[in-house]
Amino acid sequence: MSRDLVVIWAGRHRRDEWEKLCEPLRRRISRHIRIREVVVKPKASRGDLERQRAEGEALMAAVPEGAWTIALDRQGKMRSSPDLAIWLQARVDDWSGPLVFLIGSDLGLAKSVLSQVRERMSFGPLTLPHELARLVLLEQLYRGLAINAGIKYHRVPL
Repeated sequence: MSRDLVVIWAGRHRRDEWEKLCEPLRRRISRHIRIREVVVKPKASRGDLERQRAEGEALMAAVPEGAWTIALDRQGKMRSSPDLAIWLQARVDDWSGPLVFLIGSDLGLAKSVLSQVRERMSFGPLTLPHELARLVLLEQLYRGLAINAGIKYHRVPL
């Protein structure tokens, strides 16, 4: 698998309303690059720390070999949309494996996940529900691809 985008996220519930919002963005992205999503659902656990650890193990187990891993984490690097487009193009040009974005559940990502990824990306200091973080990620990935392709989707502020 090369030059694929993979979004791996921890989800405990199926929420069709979020799928309705994400599907058009995945379709748009797929015009430029292959994309797939993997949802991991570890077994129930006794407490939050145990569940977060199990989710972290399941997330990392789902990462394809040779991947460039990016964790969505509010402590990560913030980029503007044009900067994300430049970053995305550089990864697509220079990395032969998949680009994997990891999104934690309502508990966030386990420290073990954060210590294993190549980089962390942030949408700012706000705490977002993981479903919303996934939607924002897909939109920003499409925006970056559109900027790079010269599609008039992104507008520069007046």
